[in-house]
Amino acid sequence: MIRALLITNPAAARTDARAVTAIRETLRGGGWDVEVLATAAPGDARRFAATARAEAFDVVVCYGGDGTAMQVAAGLVGGDIPLGLVAGGTGNLLVGNLRLPRRPAAAARVILSGTPMRLDLGRMERADGLHYFAVCCGAGFDAALMARTRGEDKRRWRMGAYFAQAIAALPQVRSVAHRVTVDGTPHELPAAMVLVANCGELLPPFLRLREGIRPDDGWLDIVAVRSDGVIESVAAFFDLLRRAANGTGRVWFARGRAVRVEVVGGAAQPVQLDGEVRGGTPFEASLAPHALAVLVDPAAVPGGVRNNA
Repeated sequence: MIRALLITNPAAARTDARAVTAIRETLRGGGWDVEVLATAAPGDARRFAATARAEAFDVVVCYGGDGTAMQVAAGLVGGDIPLGLVAGGTGNLLVGNLRLPRRPAAAARVILSGTPMRLDLGRMERADGLHYFAVCCGAGFDAALMARTRGEDKRRWRMGAYFAQAIAALPQVRSVAHRVTVDGTPHELPAAMVLVANCGELLPPFLRLREGIRPDDGWLDIVAVRSDGVIESVAAFFDLLRRAANGTGRVWFARGRAVRVEVVGGAAQPVQLDGEVRGGTPFEASLAPHALAVLVDPAAVPGGVRNNA
């Protein structure tokens, strides 16, 4: 019998008892033995996942947002236990990039029959230790936006809370001088936001950074966006939408496996990892290739599954 640990985050924007019951009963209906643990304090999800690994569970299932998923992932990195994802947060960008169902019972059915897909992760050392990201990390406008958005607004309005904050903040957007060092090569450039992406879609499936970016391609993709004020910010957004050629618009791209981002001659910028604010610049991010196995529907993943765990 498959032993599964279901880790839930009651503080996530869409977590409720009915959803947890639907996930648990769907998995049990597939013949699995399911234990449920709910997080109560920071670090619980990572600790629960590490315990599941030590106790030889067969699968760990996470019901929460991207931040909770990465805490669970941190406890599983380097091992063979696959992770099942059920969307229960505000953005759920990793779920969107992998085209996993949004409804809890449907997501649980994919977990029952899913194929393990080995994903790359980004890793970053912060003052409180080592952290991972699956979608992107970044400094500047996006991290400031996430820091300003209140938890109660996210629970009530979901992604709408971020959009409202973004519109209100556009008049204050300013580019500052950055030094972005990719695999040892420094680049000096102005930017209001610098992203280090592991997945290709910031708003799945609508906003894709570039073609060919996959969470299993062995690369980190760096995106610097230059904008000042409302008009340039809107223009930069459309440069992203139309995927302007590198160097022809307000968006600059690079690709590498180790990245350092620092502000030159200005105030430190806030830093986020998959929506969780973690200190400020400078930061260094590096690639952890094929670090995590996630259960997916191979027919739904864009481009299919290239590697099995």
